[in-house]
Amino acid sequence: MLSSVLLVLFSAAVGAKTVPNGQTLTLNGIPYYLSGIPISNFSHNVFDKASNDVDIFPFTVIQTSSTVHSSFLSETVANFTQQDDVFQPAFLQTVYLTSSVEASQIDELSGSEALHQFDNKMFLTESDASLSTPLPNGPYFASARTGHIFRAYRLYSDDSLAFISAAISDESGGFIPMTGVTEGVMTKNVAVPSRLYYTPTAEKPLAGLRLAVKDIFHIKGLRTSGGSRAYYYLYDEQNVTTPSVQRLFDLGAVMVGKVGTVQFANGDRPTADWVDLHCPFNPRGDGYQYPSGSSSGSGAAIAAYEWLDLAIGSDTGGSMRGPAGVQGIYGNRPSTGAITLEHALPLSPPLDTAGMFARSASLWSKTVQAWYPNFNRSYPSHPKQLYLSHSNWDESTAPEANEHLETFMQRLEDFLDTNRTIVNVTERWSETHNSPSLINLLNTTYAYLVGVGQWNNLAKGFFADYAQAHDGRRPFINPGPLARWEWGQANGGNASYDAALHNMTVFRDWWSTSGYGRSDDDSCSEGIFVHAWATGAADYRNRYFNPPGPPFGFTDDAIAVFAGAPEVVVPLGESPYNSTITLHEEYLPVSIGLQMARGCDRALAELVDDLGKAGILKPVSAGSRLYS
Repeated sequence: MLSSVLLVLFSAAVGAKTVPNGQTLTLNGIPYYLSGIPISNFSHNVFDKASNDVDIFPFTVIQTSSTVHSSFLSETVANFTQQDDVFQPAFLQTVYLTSSVEASQIDELSGSEALHQFDNKMFLTESDASLSTPLPNGPYFASARTGHIFRAYRLYSDDSLAFISAAISDESGGFIPMTGVTEGVMTKNVAVPSRLYYTPTAEKPLAGLRLAVKDIFHIKGLRTSGGSRAYYYLYDEQNVTTPSVQRLFDLGAVMVGKVGTVQFANGDRPTADWVDLHCPFNPRGDGYQYPSGSSSGSGAAIAAYEWLDLAIGSDTGGSMRGPAGVQGIYGNRPSTGAITLEHALPLSPPLDTAGMFARSASLWSKTVQAWYPNFNRSYPSHPKQLYLSHSNWDESTAPEANEHLETFMQRLEDFLDTNRTIVNVTERWSETHNSPSLINLLNTTYAYLVGVGQWNNLAKGFFADYAQAHDGRRPFINPGPLARWEWGQANGGNASYDAALHNMTVFRDWWSTSGYGRSDDDSCSEGIFVHAWATGAADYRNRYFNPPGPPFGFTDDAIAVFAGAPEVVVPLGESPYNSTITLHEEYLPVSIGLQMARGCDRALAELVDDLGKAGILKPVSAGSRLYS
């Protein structure tokens, strides 16, 4: 009887399907990951004589269209090392050379001698073995047993807890979770491919740029959490990628993972409101400052990691600009409707937008100009009006922050050959509009648009699906989103939502005609509306706050939201403060917002790029300080 049971179990085990799930390995102390998905194959086993019972070999592909000699190989290795953080000399143990010239012109002896200093053991050309699929330059891993060739991914630790999940390409248009893990406290690892695999072209200007994606955007092959454990486990892997993100892939960007978000893109405060997931860490200053949100993970990832180039987030009420401001990076809210948000989790469809984070004016400008599809017209001049609001910049601003803000304004005035005009938006409204005050008109507008809007477009269906799958139960929701939804339903619901939408439209029309968002034929936008965003004030994440409630009020930060206008937050410098965490002097970013008329996204991007070229705006570093 026992033998029969064992036989059945053995037969089942033999019939079970095993799926390669990748593996981690260390090369000269650096961790790497290779997936179970080969991207090419050697025509025959060239590793037999060198295997020594070791299956996985590092090797490098070098392409050339010229005669190969010792100096060429030395220069190539130097260029690889300078350009790429995945490549290292250990990959030169085996070199595979592909060339468009005759094999007789490849000086194998000279090449072997040039590579000897790198402990090269094997120098191969196409005459030794061919590849089933041609490969670009760069480091790879090969299996001596099968001849399969795999991409080389370097593993980095996510010490800021910015990522929800790391991912790699499934080589079929989708993604799979990256399973490689090394030791760390709560940290995940992120696998990045070699930069040498990619060459920018006119069609793919973002080729090889590493991208993190906020976890409200669906990605083919991966689950979406929206910051909710219940949502993540309720729904299966997505079978389509959000079109706005797919556009970035089509432009050449390479996704390395999904990053954290305030639950369903709302406005939770760390740490108490972040119940389902842990809030990412802002790396600036003492490392325990509020990262802002809701694109918290996107902002933290760009501020923390030099190995990451870009991160996509969303902005409904400040979710891009807030993290950009307090973490000292470039981040924008585009004109409403600049790019589709189909197949993304909605907060408020009339207000939702998708933006981009970067650490330099040039990269941010290049990316958004390629990404947003409907802003191709270039204007002959920059705006000549400069409208400065002092609502976030007053006598309480720290002297060092005040100096950065004032210096920038003076240089911007010189650059545009104009002078600033000090403006007050609420006073302008009162002077030009016969209606209740702006504060009264818009005080509850945002609260209704997100509270009722998200209940109708996301929460109601989510609750129904969850109840059907869990015997009528309701999923857990973080305090912030739940308070917003409940308030909206208890205070007028859809009727109040319609009134809020009307109020927003009234303001939008006024801003573009009588406010400071007027258009211009020569510069797209008549002026630039400027307001301080971050002034270097400490905002610790270890504080206790009152329970969250609806987001009432109106500030300069909300103008772009209701006006549908493009705004970018840019870093200007740092301001010192005495940290209660480290008991040392630390530094926090100072940043400012630049806004133009609706539809002037390209004009705004060109201005930022030109300010970068003029040295008025500077690239920032990753880590605790903006400038290393």
